[in-house]
Amino acid sequence: MPPSSETSAPSPPQANPVVEYSPEERRLLLQYAHEAILSKLEGRAPSPFSASPHLADSRGAFTTLYCNQKLRGCVGYPAAVLPLYRTIFETARAAAFDDPRFVPLALSEVPSVKVSISVLSPVTPIAAHEIEIGRHGLIVSMGPYRGLLLPQVPVEHGWDLATFLEQTCYKAGLPGDAWKRGAAIEAFSAEIFSDPGCKDQGLCG
Repeated sequence: MPPSSETSAPSPPQANPVVEYSPEERRLLLQYAHEAILSKLEGRAPSPFSASPHLADSRGAFTTLYCNQKLRGCVGYPAAVLPLYRTIFETARAAAFDDPRFVPLALSEVPSVKVSISVLSPVTPIAAHEIEIGRHGLIVSMGPYRGLLLPQVPVEHGWDLATFLEQTCYKAGLPGDAWKRGAAIEAFSAEIFSDPGCKDQGLCG
């Protein structure tokens, strides 16, 4: 994204081009993610969730947790295996308590937890030249190896297309040039929304 000398620098690509969920639907999903975490910490049944048909559609999603603007957990289902509200519930709990990179979330941390949700579109094959930074998340796979990075990741890190592809290969445990040597490339878009004051840093993938 090099600036030009005499003209204004182009705006950086945005990682949230899709708008499918209303402000109220977003609020409900974020609230349910917090309830999934808090109810487990308090040892009680979660409050019931009355899902509209839209929120009961099966969708893939990732839930990312931050504490003091630092990544605290991220887990997702790339495929649409559950109703969206259940996907958010399960991924929020898993991000809080089952992400192997972190110790389980403690009750004392709850006041500082911010939630970011990425609801995914269906995954489709894509050619490398068709990928748009800020619009597409990527899945690269070869044999048993599979890696995924969300659309916001290259935006936040300032990656170009080649770097995005290489980093997705590394996430899969493959060489960085595997995308040139027969690895399958798939893409998806995501609608990303967060708690007020949460700056999604693209750290989950």
